[in-house]
Amino acid sequence: MSNLHEKKQETKVKTEKESPSLKGTFISVMLLGLFLVLSWVGAFMLFISR
Repeated sequence: MSNLHEKKQETKVKTEKESPSLKGTFISVMLLGLFLVLSWVGAFMLFISR
């Protein structure tokens, strides 16, 4: 019984340590999305002005 409890704790600790931080990924995706939106808005404004 005690051994089972120790394995559960050990698994939980390993899971927390191995999870990577995705902040950089999130920022990169947001910047890419912003670039795409600005490109489309720029092309649309160019189309409207002509």
